[in-house]
Amino acid sequence: MDTTASGKNGTWRNWGGNVSARPAREVTPASVEELAAAVREAAEDGLTVKAVGTGHSFTSIAATDGVLIRPQLLTGIRNIDREAGTVTVEAGTPLKRLNMALAREGLSLTNMGDIMEQTVSGATSTGTHGTGRESGSIAAQIKGLELVTADGSVLTCSEKENPEVFAAARIGLGALGIVTAITFAVEPLFLLTAREEPMPFDRVLADFDELWAENEHFEFYWFPHTGSTNTKRNNRSAGPERPVGQLTGWFEDEFLSNGVFQAAQLIGRAAPAAIPGIARLSSKALSARTYTDIPYKVFTSPRRVRFVEMEYAVPREALVETLRELKAMVERSGLRISFPVEVRTAPADDITLSTASDRDSAYIAVHMFRGTPYQAYFTAAERIFTAHEGRPHWGKVHTRDSEYLAGVYPRFREFTALRDRLDPERRFQNDYLRRVLG
Repeated sequence: MDTTASGKNGTWRNWGGNVSARPAREVTPASVEELAAAVREAAEDGLTVKAVGTGHSFTSIAATDGVLIRPQLLTGIRNIDREAGTVTVEAGTPLKRLNMALAREGLSLTNMGDIMEQTVSGATSTGTHGTGRESGSIAAQIKGLELVTADGSVLTCSEKENPEVFAAARIGLGALGIVTAITFAVEPLFLLTAREEPMPFDRVLADFDELWAENEHFEFYWFPHTGSTNTKRNNRSAGPERPVGQLTGWFEDEFLSNGVFQAAQLIGRAAPAAIPGIARLSSKALSARTYTDIPYKVFTSPRRVRFVEMEYAVPREALVETLRELKAMVERSGLRISFPVEVRTAPADDITLSTASDRDSAYIAVHMFRGTPYQAYFTAAERIFTAHEGRPHWGKVHTRDSEYLAGVYPRFREFTALRDRLDPERRFQNDYLRRVLG
């Protein structure tokens, strides 16, 4: 799969195809020194600077008409400290490469998102997360950061060193500097048993607190126009390994989840009236399965069907009510929604602009197939999410501005004050940051 956001005649595009930009120039630094020099040169030329990973954000968070930094040469593991239980990795390293390299070393991250195509810095800077009762987002597992700031100097931070920068820069939105290396907490490789099982929507909502409390990682997908969900529970296991068989894996993960799903999306885009029928079939096509494997093979899966996504974090106790309102809205609206709604959770963390900052959170993600009009659905969903003090995922479609965000993030001003200090001339500014940070 080609995950890089591609450029034609100097135009950069994101993975979802809904954002494009024309940078004045592109730089692919081979070292931190080269990156720092590129930032200083941009300042001399009066240009803004943005680093871009694989373009998996649906917002224009990485778009720039200034200098576009591509970090693909800043990859690989710098250091593994088994005693401290940490790994330091270059910012441009794809999560996939990190996960595979760690597994070879008998190590693993504690928790991860559901895909691993992004770079480590792109994923953490936007607050990418999976689902977990006790374990938080990828950024919540960061122990130290190195970043090039607006004046071209290299700053390192951790709980002990520059702690006020550390509090904010783990999810820095690219506003505080360009991350060049990340130190993650890791642990000895472990096994997870995944149990995937269809369950009626009403039962999942009725038993949600129990399902959340009884499982280390619980998530589910609801198929709009149906009363059906597919649930997934991941829990640590003593083994033995029982991976999904190659043929079964290909059939369920490639053929059904990508091939047939893509075909169904194309039919739905051409004939929206067919969508409820397709949804009922899709929700019945999935059967229960249980398998045991190393973490990245359980947490992540290939996503080849391109889409556009909006995701909000609501307080965990508001999840059931929010979902009931979303379902009622879809039924009332006459909208035809061909993509399942994804629901996950995260514990409260101490990162300034984390969607789970200081509150236990539940995530609701709505998707539309790439190329289908998503505005009406996303606008109606966003109205419901914001009524529950929802916080939008920084890398996914939303229309919120700094005024709204300052109201749902208790430490919002702390972040903007730090930005004033680290980037007074707004070297890392773009239209998106102007909107969300003011």
